[in-house]
Amino acid sequence: MADIPDIRNDAKRLVEQLPAGAGWDDLAYEVYVRQAIEQGLADAEAGRTVDHDTAMARVRAGIRRPA
Repeated sequence: MADIPDIRNDAKRLVEQLPAGAGWDDLAYEVYVRQAIEQGLADAEAGRTVDHDTAMARVRAGIRRPA
């Protein structure tokens, strides 16, 4: 399991940064946001991006308007 990063220190810092009274949902949200950012950065680094106009065209193509 040498390829799996040791996240314990990062996890401790994340928990310590939560405000007093934070619950499990707050922790889960922070973990989700961190994972999403890391995945986005990895995608950008690997060239898996599209320009703004292309992205907007894809969004518009997916929106169905009532007839």
